[in-house]
Amino acid sequence: MVPYERTDKGLAAQAHWDKRHAKEGILFHDHFERFFTTHFRLPRSFYRGKRVLDVGCGPRGSLEWLTGAALRIGLDPLAHGYRRFGTGRHRMIYVASRAEALPFTDASFDVVSSFNSLDHVDDLRATVSEIRRILAPCGSFLLLTDIRHEPTILEPTVFDWDVVQALSDAFEALDVRHYERSVEGVYRSVEAGAPYDHADTARRMGVLSAHLRKRDGG
Repeated sequence: MVPYERTDKGLAAQAHWDKRHAKEGILFHDHFERFFTTHFRLPRSFYRGKRVLDVGCGPRGSLEWLTGAALRIGLDPLAHGYRRFGTGRHRMIYVASRAEALPFTDASFDVVSSFNSLDHVDDLRATVSEIRRILAPCGSFLLLTDIRHEPTILEPTVFDWDVVQALSDAFEALDVRHYERSVEGVYRSVEAGAPYDHADTARRMGVLSAHLRKRDGG
């Protein structure tokens, strides 16, 4: 099997981050704390002592701020290659793996996040099954994702607004919000806070935010 970093998808992902690094110099992570806390209406204390996994974390150090957690792991198939961006200095553990086969035992985490990454997976069913498996009972799944985008080599999975309902057998929805998608991306769209106008039937992109909780026995 061809290593992920040598596949067309892996090469495209590396090219994306090389471009971001060339433009930004340092890949900053200051915005992540407010998305994990303020956006989801969760106090920082919510994470104290918890085991947290960020799926599709990228090289920015998404869990750097999370000093009170018992465990903070970022998972990405290109994690080893990200060391060239300075991830070795981050105060979190990086694990190189695809989301469809998570290298963790059952109920290993209290919180799993997927910010702008779930549409990157090749097998959504397998990924969701794995997230459910490694979450502890009543654990939280925090999701931010594009809706209705055109599929690309990096983002082959396309969601519609019914994706939360499709996950309802495994997860209870605690907070779900729909946003209009701006050209500036997922995070800027959420920060702009423009509710998605479902009365406008023109097919266009949107952004979904969801705080989901693993159902008992799920």
